[in-house]
Amino acid sequence: MGLIACLALLAVATPSHAAAKIQRLISPGGIEAWFVQDATVPLIAMEYAFSGGASQDPVGKSGVGNMVAGLLDEGAGDLDSKAFHERLDRRAIHLNFSSNRDHFRGSLRMLKDNKDEAFDLLRLALTSPNFDPADVERIRAQVTSGLRRDTTNPSALASRKFLEVAFGDHVYGRQANGTLDSIPTIAAPDLKDYVRRVIARDTLRIAVVGDVDADTLGKLLDRTFGALPAKASLTPVTDVQAARPPQRAFIPLDVPQTVVTFGGPGIRRQDPNFMAAFVVNHILGGGGMSSRLYREIREKRGLAYSVSHSLLWMDRSALFVGNTGTRADRAGETVDAIEKEIRRMAEDGPTQTELDEAKSYLKGSQMLALDTSSKLAQALLQYQLDKLPIDYIEKRNAMVDAVTLDDARKAARQLWGQGLLTVIVGRAPQAAAQPAAAPPKAN
Repeated sequence: MGLIACLALLAVATPSHAAAKIQRLISPGGIEAWFVQDATVPLIAMEYAFSGGASQDPVGKSGVGNMVAGLLDEGAGDLDSKAFHERLDRRAIHLNFSSNRDHFRGSLRMLKDNKDEAFDLLRLALTSPNFDPADVERIRAQVTSGLRRDTTNPSALASRKFLEVAFGDHVYGRQANGTLDSIPTIAAPDLKDYVRRVIARDTLRIAVVGDVDADTLGKLLDRTFGALPAKASLTPVTDVQAARPPQRAFIPLDVPQTVVTFGGPGIRRQDPNFMAAFVVNHILGGGGMSSRLYREIREKRGLAYSVSHSLLWMDRSALFVGNTGTRADRAGETVDAIEKEIRRMAEDGPTQTELDEAKSYLKGSQMLALDTSSKLAQALLQYQLDKLPIDYIEKRNAMVDAVTLDDARKAARQLWGQGLLTVIVGRAPQAAAQPAAAPPKAN
């Protein structure tokens, strides 16, 4: 078995960590991490994030953070892109970067014996990225190709329009991966300036799970992150409330299946009603085939193959968002059925039986959700970003248990009492009887 296959196997073979002891580690240089030491397998997983993300893209240049994420492992220090990737591949080191709305994130996963080289390569990527012109143009071409595909992708178009409707001119309304207009304008100085402003120690959050002791990890963290600037230089992001429902938008696209994205203002992570909202959202649309929306839309009416619904929280706002797909001639009926079921939940709330079953599922599923080193590291990082206590895992099930029927009904009214923002992408109903034409060629 090759090293890459071995690493993949270890990533899925780790026993559940949900009850593991979480330490707050402070390195000799003052870098903090949440840390779970586990010698079950010789694997180390680290997740980390810097505040900023796409919200720090310059005006008119959305996608800078996304391009930085695509380029940091394309050569650094005295290593060009080919040499950098050869070293990653030779040691089966997984190194990844991403930029979401609020954070620039990274993950690092390696076998224990390769930890020194893995952390060294990460240090080079963060402190000495090359941004070689040929690499910049190659990543630009990849991003542009994806954006062109999105122009004929109904789900992508619906998501983009939904954020525009919800957030307007706020930075949350921009496209995190850029646009066909913005990507050509991004130059190497924009990428270097983003790194200078965003990648700094004062906003850094780290979670590590694996076969390494605290002293060794502290030294690795100092060596990797210690040379970063002490303070970020971030553009402030204002709080924003998503647009008030009801609103509906239609985007014509000649495709066989119509896509519907629906949602509205959500509940912030620090809101006292958040856990009640989390539970009642599971009942309405987050519980897969057991959810109300699934039963109403799929099982009873046969309007769609699937329908899902989730809460989305950001640093400065929150949404609830749902998605489904249906035939063009039944899109209106589908939207009406979704609105009716959501309005019923807002007015009546769940039943006690629904609440009890949802709580039982959510408590039991946590162990499965944290059953690998990587999953636990991702969760520990998210808890830090959400400003939750280090013992949140231990308290979480009690918090779920504490949700009463009155709490759930109050959260349902707060979430869904105003109606929906709805975006429909597909063929006009009168054209539904005609076969779909070939999609237009992207320019």
